[in-house]
Amino acid sequence: MKKKGIGIIRMVVFAAVLISGCKKDVGTPEDNAVVEEAEEESEDQTKDWMFGYSCPDLSNPFYQVLKDSVGTVLEELGNSIMVRDAQQDADVQATQIQEMIDADVDLVFLCPVDPEQITESLESLREAGIPVVNLGGRVTETGLTDAFIGSDDENAGKVCAQDLAEKRPDGGKLVLVESPANAAVNVRITGFEEAVSNKGFEVVRRVDAEKTGSGIQAEIKSVLSEEERIDAIMCGNDQMALQVIQALDAAGRNDILVYCVGGSPEVKTVLADPESAMAGIGAQSPINMGKTAAKTAAALLDGGAYENEISVETFFINRENLDMYGTDGWQ
Repeated sequence: MKKKGIGIIRMVVFAAVLISGCKKDVGTPEDNAVVEEAEEESEDQTKDWMFGYSCPDLSNPFYQVLKDSVGTVLEELGNSIMVRDAQQDADVQATQIQEMIDADVDLVFLCPVDPEQITESLESLREAGIPVVNLGGRVTETGLTDAFIGSDDENAGKVCAQDLAEKRPDGGKLVLVESPANAAVNVRITGFEEAVSNKGFEVVRRVDAEKTGSGIQAEIKSVLSEEERIDAIMCGNDQMALQVIQALDAAGRNDILVYCVGGSPEVKTVLADPESAMAGIGAQSPINMGKTAAKTAAALLDGGAYENEISVETFFINRENLDMYGTDGWQ
């Protein structure tokens, strides 16, 4: 541990942030992070922690909202956060982690590009005495991190499969849009497949979203031309699903059920359209994940109690309950 905490008063303020209420149809993380007591802070409550946030791709709205959620809590307490986007490059992420070490950050929030390749960076962080909160995808060497906070990805895939089984009780033909190189997506797809096993479903095509040369839309167009019947398409994340929906719209096919894991405003807006093929979402909550991560980080630095591993709830969103969550922001 590099620095001692600011003290009990800081943790009281932190608690006030985290119990300020959580509504389901939020637009931004700030909606759940109001601190009315801020004006009562005393002058000796100097906020001087600096955090690092490293993620694979800030163009992915999940990582952007996760960053915003973490930052909202930390910055309202006067702390600073160094944000780095690895742009899906493990080598870039390693360089950016070294920048954080050189900047003497107090703690790093890490969403790894590659769970195994990040090991050397984790060793460097450990040597520098910088604790790590692993977010989202789990690193291979878990002993080099201090806490893990992730979505229940297996359940996110499972709830999509359960809805499909109800809608197609006789089974059918499936297309899976996946990313074998992405550990979190693998868990989601595995959860889905296990939940539909022995229910009469057959996977007729697997599309590797990261390696397809022609693109997801072209792959779906090809499947539609080759397969007389497709009952459902399961996608590993929102971005894949939006590409699939575009391909189905172009083909005039809204008879195919489309599922995904995520819950961004964009994909929920598509779901809200009754003419859309979008059938449901195994929903994550980057807002709650970020708040949990900030609370865990404060406990780590203050020497308080915290859970080493937290699985943030995932749940199913469809047209019937969409109003509970809204389409203007993440849940």
